[in-house]
Amino acid sequence: MKSMKQMRLSLLAATFAAIGISTVVSAEEVVVYSARNEQLIKPLFDAYTKQTGVQVKFVTDKEGPLMERLKAEAANTPADMLITVDAGNLWQAANQGLLQAVNSTTLNANIPAHLRDPKNLWFGLSVRARTIFFNHQKIKPADLSTYEDLASAKWKGRLCLRTSKKVYNQSLMAMMIEEHGEAKAEQIAKGWVANLATDVFADDTKMLEAIGAGQCDVGIANTYYYARLMEKKPTLPVSIFWANQHAKGVHVNVSGAGVTKYAKNPAGAQKLLEWLSSDKAQNLFTDLDMEYPANPAVKPDAKLLAWGPFKQNLINVNKAGELQANAVKLMDRAGYK
Repeated sequence: MKSMKQMRLSLLAATFAAIGISTVVSAEEVVVYSARNEQLIKPLFDAYTKQTGVQVKFVTDKEGPLMERLKAEAANTPADMLITVDAGNLWQAANQGLLQAVNSTTLNANIPAHLRDPKNLWFGLSVRARTIFFNHQKIKPADLSTYEDLASAKWKGRLCLRTSKKVYNQSLMAMMIEEHGEAKAEQIAKGWVANLATDVFADDTKMLEAIGAGQCDVGIANTYYYARLMEKKPTLPVSIFWANQHAKGVHVNVSGAGVTKYAKNPAGAQKLLEWLSSDKAQNLFTDLDMEYPANPAVKPDAKLLAWGPFKQNLINVNKAGELQANAVKLMDRAGYK
């Protein structure tokens, strides 16, 4: 039998051990290189730390400099995870050997196959639909159908587009190459250029404002730009149209993340990645960013739900990166600036 003193000492030792374990867990950290704006990701990391005690340190920059930094740092990098926008950028990171495969039943269950890398090098975390927008004072939804139709003669002098220099349009054209082949995709791009009402725009917001101002009737943009603009200008006569619903569906892209090749804490990075695909994090993504959740079990923000459901194009978004160089050359040949 233990004496009371021995029992107290055993209890004290157990308490110290528990404190020690707790200290180790709370001291754990994951380091993230992020091409997403701080105001969009910090609330997610704060929520993860609050739930798990794991600290998330992050560095924000453009995707290009972050990838160059990972290459230069190689095995000395402090980064455990890379987060960026557009499957084209994620493909570049994977293609340059900056990411490692993650075998996770949680991620495979939460993220549909077309929104993740076929080799599990990265996973989409939010969906960005790039669809058609129109001035509802000038045209009717019945006038619209597909991206391809915007190249037809009936839209001459009526179309607005964002510059081809932006990865979003490069990815859209890459997916069209995958769907139609280069010859037809180039014909579509040439038709778009022939139908332009004005010079291409630097960003989606300016292009949407031009549609609202009557400078053009129709254009292509990411849905979250529209959501943000309508919060500021709710009376703007611009409406959304889900493209290609009787064909393969709306072109979608992702923001996403992968575990870096030389991660010091790959297990911690995987846990964070899995959490980012969970209901709680996915709800934060859609509420903060006005993007669609990648996890189909999670409902989008109410503002997005009001636009109605849509069918996604199920071509794997990895093709946006794989065919990006072809898309850039094609748009150049077509005169799409």
